Amino acid sequence: MSRFPTEVVYELGRAGWRVGRKRLEQAEAWAKEVADHTSPDGYRHTVFPAALDAWSEFGGLRVAVDGPGAAVALRPFTIDPRVGLHLARTLGDVGRALGTHLCPLGGEDGGAGYLAIDPSSRVFAIDHTGEWFLGESMDAALITLILGTAPARVRDDGSW
Repeated sequence: MSRFPTEVVYELGRAGWRVGRKRLEQAEAWAKEVADHTSPDGYRHTVFPAALDAWSEFGGLRVAVDGPGAAVALRPFTIDPRVGLHLARTLGDVGRALGTHLCPLGGEDGGAGYLAIDPSSRVFAIDHTGEWFLGESMDAALITLILGTAPARVRDDGSW
């Protein structure tokens, strides 16, 4: 049994992913860059193993989906934490509302939205309309993003 539906495997494969892909050296370099970054207002990111795992397996992928999805329009996305490096304060604020820490994961549609991961491997998207819960794991989030299933809106109380 595959981790992903066939359509997701296809799109990930087009982006360069394969079973067993590990880019630990790149993930560690990103971890250092993310952890060392301080925003102009003094905020810093928190880096944790779930982020390293996601960056190691999926880092650098640019998934070029577009068009209609199962429930929402598909948007291309990239797994690269440097895309959200400038979001230390935003991710800190959203993380506090969720009762967790968030680390940058990547971006959607050339900066129209940002992806973040928490220490439990839950994945969230942040865009101009609000915050969205994409899945309990990196795999679940990739399925949501690639198939265009409806993400859950994060409410003001941090629930979804």
